[in-house]
Amino acid sequence: MARLVAERADAIPLLAEAFREFGFEGASISRLCKRTGLGKGSLYHFFPGGKEEMAAAVLESVQHWFAGTIFQPLETLPPAEAVNGMIDAVADYFQSGRRICLVGAFALDGTRDRFAPALNGYFTQWHKALAIALQRAGLPPAEAESASLDTLVTIQGALVLSRALDSEQPFRAAMEQVRQRLSVAWRGP
Repeated sequence: MARLVAERADAIPLLAEAFREFGFEGASISRLCKRTGLGKGSLYHFFPGGKEEMAAAVLESVQHWFAGTIFQPLETLPPAEAVNGMIDAVADYFQSGRRICLVGAFALDGTRDRFAPALNGYFTQWHKALAIALQRAGLPPAEAESASLDTLVTIQGALVLSRALDSEQPFRAAMEQVRQRLSVAWRGP
């Protein structure tokens, strides 16, 4: 049974998947209408600013999910619990590498300039929250910063490689590597 889009919030996850599949430029209004099951008038009723407002709403939704599920726990929970929770949640969110990072995809194409503050904020907040957790686990600040950045690079690279190879294996292997590397912070060398 098709999901009913009764309000703006119902359309956002459907729009997100359309942007993931087609990119910002390739997600025509016709494709967005088809994905949401809404007519053009209804889609513009919910998003009077058009496709740019739709993409901004999707990015805000992604940011909100990551803030509550990843960033806040990294800053407040015991480090081992927070980092392991981040790894598990990221694996689930990106469906073990089968689902692209929409924020990363927008950062790689011409869309980047339109949404630079949101894109920058997402990655900056993730980097900062993870570095905080690693510092609380006992890593010196410079080492925590480096490990945090390396982790984000590993995750994003693994997403690209898994997508390119049409295989979950690179992402799964990278996430296990991340788990092992970061566990040093609370286990010690």
